[in-house]
Amino acid sequence: MKDMTLTRRRLLAGMAAGAAMPALPRTLGATAAAMPVLRTEELSARLLPPEYPETRLWSYAGRSPGPELRLAQGARLRRRLENRLPAATTVHWHGIRIDNAMDGVPGLTQDAVPPGARFDYDFALPDAGTYWYHAHEKSYEQVARGLYGPLIVEEPDPPEVDREEVLVLDDWRVDPATGQLAANFEMPHDRSHAGRIGNYITTNGAQTLELAARRHERLRLRLVNASNARIFRLGLMGLEGWLMALDGMPLETPAPLTATLTLAPAQRADLIIDVIAEPGGEAFLVRQERDGGYAQAVFAVAGQAGAARRDAPGALPPNPVTALKAPGTARRLMLHMEGGAMGGMQGAMLNGRAADMREIAGANQFWAFNGMVGMPDAPLAELDRGEEVRVAIRNDTAFPHAMHVHGHHFREIGADGARGPWRDTLLVDRGETREIGFVADNPGDWLFHCHMLAHAASGMMTWFRVTG
Repeated sequence: MKDMTLTRRRLLAGMAAGAAMPALPRTLGATAAAMPVLRTEELSARLLPPEYPETRLWSYAGRSPGPELRLAQGARLRRRLENRLPAATTVHWHGIRIDNAMDGVPGLTQDAVPPGARFDYDFALPDAGTYWYHAHEKSYEQVARGLYGPLIVEEPDPPEVDREEVLVLDDWRVDPATGQLAANFEMPHDRSHAGRIGNYITTNGAQTLELAARRHERLRLRLVNASNARIFRLGLMGLEGWLMALDGMPLETPAPLTATLTLAPAQRADLIIDVIAEPGGEAFLVRQERDGGYAQAVFAVAGQAGAARRDAPGALPPNPVTALKAPGTARRLMLHMEGGAMGGMQGAMLNGRAADMREIAGANQFWAFNGMVGMPDAPLAELDRGEEVRVAIRNDTAFPHAMHVHGHHFREIGADGARGPWRDTLLVDRGETREIGFVADNPGDWLFHCHMLAHAASGMMTWFRVTG
């Protein structure tokens, strides 16, 4: 069963104006202009402690996480994907309001790139912030094998900090007998429950990342949750700071970090932190679990960066996202999530016909959006360019879901009409109904799915079209 490959029974013919046809990959021998290469290849990495063998991963440029890509806001990102893996793949540039043909969704915006072929990605970066790139072909497997990396878009007027650190958080499911990744990527239990939760947690590929720091040093932390399904709940010890941005989008006012920060799969957060631990001590980015706190990153404090703490930082410059209009002008849509273990779903549409839950589970499918399992032939909505939409997301399942919209950022709309920060991925807990609003200003066919990647592979995918 494919994950982010198009699971509709046919490709849509006669795409609407402004929507790109899937682009074809090219073989490596074809002639083309020089372009920086992002190569996918197998990798043996020192993931586990020394008493274990190296672990076989999949990588970008021989690294997992892949190389940090850092460009200026407004620049063009140009990379040639060269696929040296034994399986087809693509790259999705998560959170970038991108040209549709460059979005990296197999079957919807391009064909998957087979082994020995290549694909050229070339697109503008309209927004500053913390983003990431990852495989979107069978992503429940390929991301779990290590195919992801950070993408940083720098604002022209950055905040005053001593330095910044990019921290990519992940968990891996490792077989302790062999030191290799557990190969059960399509387990029905994962698909029908919380997703593929790993038993070995890392930051930038290290079990405990250790960084040097000085008292009163000011750092910018860029956090990326690259896990398949784990929800990270993070706190600070020996550090004080502010939440500056979510999913790449600056908050209007920095928020002091006085409570746990929740990062669902695919979400990001920018923090500015001050080191307040004494020299000779340690400070921590702490991961909160049911049985207590664990060090996600350790800051060894030596020396002083200054005699006293600095004033609170000002807000980061906003990105040019189209503002929401008056509520009465928006198109109203509903996305009803059903299914999964303990969900009570009796049946849904599967492959174009009604099926009961026994038949759906027999196909290793478990979830439905609006009574439809997997990618439908018809879009959730066809929107005119510039049209505002409000989507009520109702979670009638027993599990949380991290809902990701491609090609756009949105704001959550509260029951009182209050608008939350701009985001591209929203965690919707069980029993909740949450409403998001955005302006459909980016033409093309766009995926809308759960970023618990096993859930997307087993039914939680839909799409919408923007014409104009």
